[in-house]
Amino acid sequence: MSKKRRLTGLQPSGNLHIGNYFGALKPFVDEYRNYDSILMVVDYHALTSLKDGPQLRAHILSAVRDYLAVGIDPSSLVLFKQSDVLEHTELAWILDCLVTVPFLMQGHAYKDKLAKGLEANAGLFTYPMLMAADILLYDTELVPVGEDQRQHVEYAREAAAKFNLAFGQTFLEPKEQISANVGVVPGTDGLKMSKSYGNTIPLFGNRDETAQAVMSIVTDSAGDVPANVYAIHKLYKTEAELAPLYESNKGKYKALKEALIEDIEAHVAPMREKRASISDDDVKRVLVEGAEKARAIASAKMADVRQKIGVAL
Repeated sequence: MSKKRRLTGLQPSGNLHIGNYFGALKPFVDEYRNYDSILMVVDYHALTSLKDGPQLRAHILSAVRDYLAVGIDPSSLVLFKQSDVLEHTELAWILDCLVTVPFLMQGHAYKDKLAKGLEANAGLFTYPMLMAADILLYDTELVPVGEDQRQHVEYAREAAAKFNLAFGQTFLEPKEQISANVGVVPGTDGLKMSKSYGNTIPLFGNRDETAQAVMSIVTDSAGDVPANVYAIHKLYKTEAELAPLYESNKGKYKALKEALIEDIEAHVAPMREKRASISDDDVKRVLVEGAEKARAIASAKMADVRQKIGVAL
């Protein structure tokens, strides 16, 4: 049987932390060969919030380098940059012309901005239709998302249904793939690890940066086992492996933190070394080759779309 096509959007968001790794990168690396996988750097989506050209360019290069460093083989999937395939914005406009303003006003990101009294730009308002275009162009069957992003895939299904009703069967209606196994990665303060909370451990930081972050983990002096240290340590070793270490070091928080530093280093050092060996030219070459593969699929789909809507003469 042929593999199901699955599309994943990769946010170019800057330096990653271990929460990003265990929450998104590692699950992707573990699973992507089980599907006909497409991995897209969603650089046009980033423009809804980032208005700094050099910074976005650096983020794009960094994001692809991260995925290559943690084990992605670009020959085993389609890895490309959204802006390199112009059909995305073309199809988004067509879908914009099929949906209503009240429909788009239900978008979570748009409503959240308004609720906070912030200015919501037009790109954020129509964001769901660009995301729908991203998905529908490739006859995507599965889209892995968090529970809070389920609406995005629902919007894509609705857009596909509206187009199919108006112009005939053209697009598959995708399904969301929500993993129940990805837990919350705790930060140094015990809350969810997040850059906005300032409680992260860098993924590709040097040893000193890792040590500084680990040593800042909040501990509870009332117990023998520092819960926050242990919660992060379990990401790297099994409970059976950790049991003798924590039993023999009851109350010795510094020793346990030092052990955690060593285990993080053992895991990250090979990936960090590989990442350092990947040049900007290597990244650009991967994206050029991926864009060629993506355009072959997207251009064929858009040729059909143009014919059906009447603009192809």
